[in-house]
Amino acid sequence: MKTTFEVKSARLDVLSIQLNTADLAQIHADLKTRAARLSEFRHIPFILDVTAFERPAALNLARVITLFAQFHLKFVALRHRNQQWAETAQQHHLLFSKLPENTAASAAPTTATPPKEKQPLIKPPLVIDRPIRTGQQVYAENSDLLVMALVSEGAEILADGNIYVYARLRGRALAGAGGNKNARIFVQSLQAELVSVAGVYRVLDQQLPAHLHHKPAQIYLQEDRLVISAIEAD
Repeated sequence: MKTTFEVKSARLDVLSIQLNTADLAQIHADLKTRAARLSEFRHIPFILDVTAFERPAALNLARVITLFAQFHLKFVALRHRNQQWAETAQQHHLLFSKLPENTAASAAPTTATPPKEKQPLIKPPLVIDRPIRTGQQVYAENSDLLVMALVSEGAEILADGNIYVYARLRGRALAGAGGNKNARIFVQSLQAELVSVAGVYRVLDQQLPAHLHHKPAQIYLQEDRLVISAIEAD
């Protein structure tokens, strides 16, 4: 007899919002200005990054959460380097994501043989030769992702390496999901909802210029800025 539920592994790609001010009026005004673009993120879980604030008392967290909720943006976790924010997160029924502290090396040099640098695990590319439908997610862990068919609206493809789509990309594509800033996205027909490299993303909520819309393109990082450029054939 089957059990009523099973625990299985899953990957959830969570975006974060980095809060830079405690001025509630300013936050509300910015939310109103960007409301149309932010509607793309309705019902997507977010982490609230509050590392710009030293102490919890410096921020009216309850009002901040309420303001964002008015625009259908929901936080599931709080991020900070200081453990004291863990209690604040618990008070607001949020998970706590602790960033590592910045530590300086204080040990004196020794004559011991340094440990060998761990080589990353490289896997063959994951090849998908069928359409990826709305609501589906495909993740290429520690490898590139090659998609040979349509990626529908509402579908999501992720890879720790590069992403190659030899068809129309209408959904979301997130390359360098493990933090690889050298990863790129190559697409035959760019019609995406969202593209991202190493966590730097752009929502494509407006029609792209003619030389990019429905055209071959590549997406990559240049000085931590997301660049979308046409692939020109000779």
